[in-house]
Amino acid sequence: MPLSQANKADALLLLVTLLAAISWMFSREAVLAMPPLLFMSLRFLLASLLLSLVAFPQLARLDRAQLWRCARVGLVFGIAMCFWVLGLAFATHVGEGAFLTSLGVVLVPVMGRVFFKESVPASTWLALPVAVIGLALLSLERGLHLEAGQLLFITAAAIFALYFNLNTRAANTVAIRRANGETVEQQRIPALALTTVVLAVVGLVTGSLSLIFEPWKDALAGMTGTLAMWIVLSATVGTAMRFLVQTYAQSLSLQSHGVVIMVLEPMWTALMAAFWFAESMSLLQGLGCSLIFLSLLVNRWRAVRKLVRLG
Repeated sequence: MPLSQANKADALLLLVTLLAAISWMFSREAVLAMPPLLFMSLRFLLASLLLSLVAFPQLARLDRAQLWRCARVGLVFGIAMCFWVLGLAFATHVGEGAFLTSLGVVLVPVMGRVFFKESVPASTWLALPVAVIGLALLSLERGLHLEAGQLLFITAAAIFALYFNLNTRAANTVAIRRANGETVEQQRIPALALTTVVLAVVGLVTGSLSLIFEPWKDALAGMTGTLAMWIVLSATVGTAMRFLVQTYAQSLSLQSHGVVIMVLEPMWTALMAAFWFAESMSLLQGLGCSLIFLSLLVNRWRAVRKLVRLG
């Protein structure tokens, strides 16, 4: 039986969570050896360059309005990534950072309701507090002391929530109402072209800030083959592939509540960090994982109920 658009989007977003978790490992290795903003600039510019090689026909057809919409998404995303990578550089626990950042995913449907007046299923509102409690148990077990890394991750999470909504709307055809009351239709931007421009803007934003605040000479002089490998892996697997799949998945459904499935990202990240960096997870944090799974079941209750009936 063929998958519906919504179910296909959910499956692809699940793949995105795995790619994102892998990207945390690559990025952490890189920022331990070079300035974080410079790393982000190289990572995203390289990813955008790779995608542009196949996106050129779509890019050539974008008009000025569409380019501006892409740039707006990229600017918001770029600001969020600045806070995220600085949080990663200051973090003492990668798994905790992943859970704090994922609060942004939980906020996605709320931002969609507040800023874009999206309708949100009742199940999503029921799932949100469960997810928040689960994330709290996972990331705040030792108490939130508002350390620099934690503050940076929380700030990034709030901006990520706005980015997810803007990206979904750019990837879909939407009707908007102008100030004079006229309703106009904004055409969707092809996923490949949208991803390419957004990643380029992120690279420019982070690169500009790096040029102002970070020393490039020592970083480039200390470039090693291993460090170059982390940058390339982050650009290809963790950026180009991940965000192309994510944008395509978001283009399949205008409803932002499906993105809540991405709360699985910190779970994969914590498991990989336990293997990669020997980080541990307590029994209380395990309870947090269970609550996150419960929130996902509540959020996707209709699909779960249909699957049970088919069985």
